[in-house]
Amino acid sequence: MTDREEMTRIAQRWVSLWTVPVDWVLFDSLHADEFRDMSSAGRPDTKEGFAQGLLELTRAFPDLKINVEDLVIDAETHRIAVRWSAVGTNKARYLGVGPTNKPTRITGIEIIEVRNENIVRRWGEWDITDHIDENEAKTT
Repeated sequence: MTDREEMTRIAQRWVSLWTVPVDWVLFDSLHADEFRDMSSAGRPDTKEGFAQGLLELTRAFPDLKINVEDLVIDAETHRIAVRWSAVGTNKARYLGVGPTNKPTRITGIEIIEVRNENIVRRWGEWDITDHIDENEAKTT
């Protein structure tokens, strides 16, 4: 298997974690012990902090369906960019909103860095305005 094929496989397995039930054994095997979340949004930037964020997401959107829109691999820097979209029904409070019991669209771009077949760093930007706008609509 080439580096590119292996990196693609790692990225696909990583995105698969965002669905219920979360495969916590896979989560642990994909993330290095020294993993750092460079976009931790106030959580600890550790592997455990990222796991907590994933748990909160999947509790809030237990039927979340992820679609990978683009996957860009830079084998030289060992980084993978993933552009994704998702839809899930908000069943628990998330980011101060809900539960709305309505479908919510979420989009994002993630960059992960892989060393020795483990994810060592992650950067991410999400657009979750569908969810936040639901709160705005209720307060105006």
